[in-house]
Amino acid sequence: MDQGLGVAGTIGFAASVIVAILYVAYSVYVDASAAGIQATTYLPFMLLFIALLIALGFEFVNGFHDTANAVATVIYTNSMPANVAVVWSGFFNFLGVLLSSGAVAFGIISLLPVELILQVGSSAGFAMVFALLFAAIAWNLATWALGIPSSSSRTLIGSIIGVGIANALMHGRSGTAGVDWSKATDIGKALLLSPLLGFTAAALLFLALKVLVRNKALYEAPKPGVAPPLWIRSLLIFTCTGVSFAHGSNDGQKGMGLIMLILIGTVPTAYALNRAVPAQYVAEFHGHTLAMNQTMNSHGSAAAFEGDPRTALTRYIADKTLDPQTVPALTALAADIDSQVGEYGSLARVPADKTRNMRNDMYIAAEAVKRLGKEPSLNFADDETKTLDRYKSSLDKATRFIPTWVKVAVAFALGLGTMIGWKRIVVTVGEKIGKSHLTYAQGASAELVAMATIGAADAFGMPVSTTHVLSSGVAGTMTANQSGLQMSTVRNLLMAWVLTLPVSITLAGSLYWVFSKIF
Repeated sequence: MDQGLGVAGTIGFAASVIVAILYVAYSVYVDASAAGIQATTYLPFMLLFIALLIALGFEFVNGFHDTANAVATVIYTNSMPANVAVVWSGFFNFLGVLLSSGAVAFGIISLLPVELILQVGSSAGFAMVFALLFAAIAWNLATWALGIPSSSSRTLIGSIIGVGIANALMHGRSGTAGVDWSKATDIGKALLLSPLLGFTAAALLFLALKVLVRNKALYEAPKPGVAPPLWIRSLLIFTCTGVSFAHGSNDGQKGMGLIMLILIGTVPTAYALNRAVPAQYVAEFHGHTLAMNQTMNSHGSAAAFEGDPRTALTRYIADKTLDPQTVPALTALAADIDSQVGEYGSLARVPADKTRNMRNDMYIAAEAVKRLGKEPSLNFADDETKTLDRYKSSLDKATRFIPTWVKVAVAFALGLGTMIGWKRIVVTVGEKIGKSHLTYAQGASAELVAMATIGAADAFGMPVSTTHVLSSGVAGTMTANQSGLQMSTVRNLLMAWVLTLPVSITLAGSLYWVFSKIF
């Protein structure tokens, strides 16, 4: 593990970073030029470039902080040399990001207050982005420096919650009004249950292996410098590959969501709407709008709404208080959006000066439909719920998309991060969780459970912590083997687990207040 990159490796790494930065700059330039954007001032583009670098920096730190967990087992069982393992893991992290669905990316973003998302290109928007990124990176680096496996997912979510609370308090509202707590609760459950699942499932799988596979070598500590039997080695490399791929597909999306926020705020003409939707989109959207409005009219007043429906719906989304005007406001806004889409005939033809407003209208309508669909007083039937879901899905097609170059840039950052700075976390996972050396069966059990858990979470669009799932899986196998745990490490892990949310909430909230005064 002490070999390092060497001279050639260091030069190659530096060249890769430069190429990645140039690729990002070129991609933004091409997209902006294609959208017909003429730069009148360079300040917004400078802020955009800085914000993109910081967002990619978060993914880079995430790479060497979290992905070290994926390579710990193959390194400590002599299945792969350390320098080969980190390159291997980095490559499959890269693939995981490229092939990810994007559901986790927008699930994370939906935690932010709707008013900040709508004005992400303003000074408040830049303050929000910089605050949550700096807070998340700072806590990740602090725990990495101490060699403590900590969750990047919890850190980022805590930062988002901190910004939401600070924004609400700064505008004279209750701190609880600044966050979508129903979504936060769902994410919190996933982050809370996944380590418990990792501990229990890995322990049970290890015990099952002891009963079903009676090969003594599987349960012995690896001999220094001696590779395991081929079938064991193949299994451990397979699980390392699976965890790396799953980590990329789940954690990489968090950076994508942040980058899309930045792009939408600073270059809305190019990125606010998905101009690549198929030709039949307009007709389908019109049909979904009519069906949704018909459903809503049957549950509320069909009278015309007077006033600005956007203001009424934004207030409803923030306050979660349904009043008689909410449903009419939604139908009025939906009809207006449908009229605009029909008038232009295609999202690609929406004028530059109308792009941001149309996206904001679509976002407000989508969030309102999602929340109204859960209102117990409206009591929607199953077929009506499906109608609402289809309408929301048609809105999301226009606003929730990720350009290929964003995926490539995030994949590159995460993959490169995997190859740097991983040793501290690897040593903790391999040597400091249990009192005995990690065995082949323990490594395979922990990695199989981590791979399955993260893959399932990605399919459901929920963020989970690779660090917590794998670390708890290793602890579970140590407990099942009666090897014992190193309580000093367990205390550090629990301390990081407990402190991550309050520290990141406080740090991000404080930074948001400071940056709001600066921008």
